[in-house]
Amino acid sequence: MEDKKITSDAVDESCNKKKPLLEHWQLVSLFLILYDVAVMCASFFLALWLRFDCRFTQIPDSYLTAWLMFAPIYAIVGVVVFWKMHLYQSLWKFASFVELERLALASAILGGFHIVFITLLFAKMPITYYFIGISLQFLLTVFVRFSYRFVLLEKGKIAKKHQKDTVQNRVMLIGAGTAGQLLLRDIHGADDSNSRVVCVIDDDENKWGRYIDGVPILGGRDVILLNVEKYKINKIYLAIPSATTDQRRDILNICKETDCELKNLPSSYRFSLGNIT
Repeated sequence: MEDKKITSDAVDESCNKKKPLLEHWQLVSLFLILYDVAVMCASFFLALWLRFDCRFTQIPDSYLTAWLMFAPIYAIVGVVVFWKMHLYQSLWKFASFVELERLALASAILGGFHIVFITLLFAKMPITYYFIGISLQFLLTVFVRFSYRFVLLEKGKIAKKHQKDTVQNRVMLIGAGTAGQLLLRDIHGADDSNSRVVCVIDDDENKWGRYIDGVPILGGRDVILLNVEKYKINKIYLAIPSATTDQRRDILNICKETDCELKNLPSSYRFSLGNIT
């Protein structure tokens, strides 16, 4: 009976825990909305200020009045446009060129709206006002969103640097093409991975001495044995799906002279680590 009572109390306690009013993503969205409203208003005020040599007293009253009256309208329309373009629902941790395109398109739409409606409703503004205002708004909205991704990437790099000494599997990747690049990022991006690609081999001389995500491309197949010893490799991934049967056999024969575990990427590879056999 006592155990049942304890269990019942625990259940009641968990049920009584209050959920937060807003989830994390909702808080982020709210912050972005407030930030964007401030940016949409401030960008065009700064454009006026810069247009008149950074002297507030030199700005004509008609221009200030037009900006002040139009700013609330523009901010509301701006938030609606950004919402429709999914710029408050995106996962900025994984921001990419797609989000950048959306920001550029949204800024272009809002720029056109600003030019047309402030002119029709209030006053015709200086051309530099439009150009500087739209540019500042775009740069500032891009900055706050992509800076989050940049900070996370840098934190990840620092964490991985600390893990280098504890990595169990030191991997040599053979193939610096698209498949090899994606495989490398899969390995390094996996949170539970105990492997680290420390060098890349490719027969294309134009790639020698260059890097993929900080990993050096050392040379062709003739330096495989040398670098297995130099970098203390214990795993080799062959990532050349387009290689012919003869090419694949020659490279594998060299790799078999080492004590490394071999992973051969098939031609049907779909850029998933689970498909390596």
